[in-house]
Amino acid sequence: MASLLRFDGRVVLVTGAGGGLGRAYALAFAERGALVVVNDLGGDFTGVGKGSFAADKVVEEIRKKGGKAVANYDSVEAGEKIVKTALDAFGRIDVVVNNAGILRDHSFARISDEDWDIIHRVHLRGSFQVTRAAWDHMKKQKYGRIIMTSSASGIYGNFGQANYTAAKLGLLGLSNTLAIEGNKYNIHCNTIAPTAGSRMTQTVLPEDIVEALKPDYVAPLVLWLCHESCEENGGLFEVGAGWIGKLRWERTLGATVRQKNQPMTPEAVKANWKKICDFHNASKPHTIQESTGGILEVLSKIDSGGGVSTNHTSHTASAATSGFAGAIGHKFPPFSSTYTELETIMYALGVGASIKNPKDLKFIYEGSSDFSCLPTFGVIIGQKSIMDGGLADIPGLSVNLAKVLHGEQYLELYKPLPRAVYSYSEKELICYNQFSVFVVGSGGFGGKRTSDKAKVAVAIPNRPPDAVLTDTTSLNQAALYRLSGDWNPLHVDPNFASLAGFNKPILHGLCTFGFSARHVLQQFADNDVSRFKAIKVRFAKPVYPGQTLQTEMWKEGNRIHFQTKVQETGDIVISNAYVDLTPTSDISAKTPSESGELQSTLVFAELSRRFKDIGHQIVKEVNAVFEWHITKGGNIATKWTIDLKNDSGKVYEGPAKGSADTTIILSDEDFMEVVLGKLDPQKAFFNGRLKARGNIMLSKKLQKIFKDYAKL
Repeated sequence: MASLLRFDGRVVLVTGAGGGLGRAYALAFAERGALVVVNDLGGDFTGVGKGSFAADKVVEEIRKKGGKAVANYDSVEAGEKIVKTALDAFGRIDVVVNNAGILRDHSFARISDEDWDIIHRVHLRGSFQVTRAAWDHMKKQKYGRIIMTSSASGIYGNFGQANYTAAKLGLLGLSNTLAIEGNKYNIHCNTIAPTAGSRMTQTVLPEDIVEALKPDYVAPLVLWLCHESCEENGGLFEVGAGWIGKLRWERTLGATVRQKNQPMTPEAVKANWKKICDFHNASKPHTIQESTGGILEVLSKIDSGGGVSTNHTSHTASAATSGFAGAIGHKFPPFSSTYTELETIMYALGVGASIKNPKDLKFIYEGSSDFSCLPTFGVIIGQKSIMDGGLADIPGLSVNLAKVLHGEQYLELYKPLPRAVYSYSEKELICYNQFSVFVVGSGGFGGKRTSDKAKVAVAIPNRPPDAVLTDTTSLNQAALYRLSGDWNPLHVDPNFASLAGFNKPILHGLCTFGFSARHVLQQFADNDVSRFKAIKVRFAKPVYPGQTLQTEMWKEGNRIHFQTKVQETGDIVISNAYVDLTPTSDISAKTPSESGELQSTLVFAELSRRFKDIGHQIVKEVNAVFEWHITKGGNIATKWTIDLKNDSGKVYEGPAKGSADTTIILSDEDFMEVVLGKLDPQKAFFNGRLKARGNIMLSKKLQKIFKDYAKL
């Protein structure tokens, strides 16, 4: 036999509990251990009068049976006073049953302003006031159960009750929103439409029917919905006479009566009216996202000019399966991508690199001696086909951007990313991306739910983390990150975000991904991009711009396990993640040779040989130290120093032994172009091919040196 549903220690507030349904609820909760606040104004069913007798009588009944209860006689419009009674008597509030109500029935033409207003004040505003007073207490304790009392009249309409039905359907809308907003705090809100005998139904139903529809037949549903083990949230239930049914919205598949660049006319509506009203194979949207999602899909198809059928469907099972045949195994077409330092810097700023951290300068300043591209920039290159509309081009797959969720991400680098890519002269494998994406509402095509090729996420070690780093995202973080190519309005447009079920735009998952990868690179590789091999993450929950990201890391050999949390809430937003680093001993094998492969080596060697004889003369003319950073494939391959300040002048491989007056960064190929006179240094500087810092004017003296002494 199932165990009894108990409410020991729970504080339950029932409004309008002096009789009828409210009394039944209060007695039932108390019988199962709840501490009950019995609220009742004590008036008649029209809202006239006031007294303590009704509430006191129910409290006395509860106490005689060994239960605990207190009375409250305030109007529900004074919600804070009612909730204060619960807090003063029992110290908390766990359950609110909004049951109080009155009737002022008249045909629509005869409803006075007073009759309209008082019904809304008691039913809708009263439920709002009581629930709002309890809301913050429920949020803090991360627990709450709320019942709104609607009516069959509110759902279906009823003659002579325009004021009552409007308020009762308003309660359903209020309940639906509270269910959404309260869910993350373990606050559930459901709506009931009871049919039972009460003071209010005495004038509506015959006496024998009122007797048959006992409130005792409604109370069990209310108790179940308010129990801590019940997961129901946002439901609507009709209940009475021992029967319970759940209601949901239903809509037809509808018809699209507009075409791109064509006017929409009432004649087109008339022509499609049967289809618009045909409930055959009707859809049943549960959320505003499901409701608007179909409309957004239609809008996308109309705007793209893609043949929109007159019947917009959400795919029945048989139609979906056949339509998805082309989606399985679909390959995106080849695409090309170029980028410069501008894009890599924009990306670095988008994932939180900042001048506040001196070690980040190498990612955000192209003139840095060891300027590098963040390894996770590889996802930007890989996602281009998707961001350019590739998902929408998959045959048979209907994609709504408000329903696209990033599930997992894997990135592997075969070599450090170049600082810029202008063109390709040969095929070279640089990185590999693997995306897992959920397109909500577009499933149903069978097949395996995973792939043998998928890189598997790995659980974190069962011990405290070895390191923890935090970064606070800015309110503009998503707006900044989207400049790297993810233009989904979900991350910047509040209206679009609300359609997706978020109260404001969320941060890109790949932005959080970039923050976390930076933390690992900083903590365990000293920001050395050549050590970054691969990363795998699973996206668990959204992040809002302005929240603080906390990356917890565990080192196991060359694999760094990590998970990322939102510090303010404790929610894990990236889970089962890891970064694989290249062993330190293997780095030299992956970087270009510091001698044979570089043509510039021959030039510096020749300068070194000639300076042995005439260096002292040049020192008098120049009096400066120049440091050269020669790059290969976008990464620094070697450093040379031309010391024309100290002693008799020297040329040697490596950084300056003191401070350099001028530092020059350029590729091995461009260095040779400059030496041979094919590339003007000034033009190279202005078009970004040559970088320089320090006393740049001194570099003019180098031109004479190369002209006179660097002939090969």
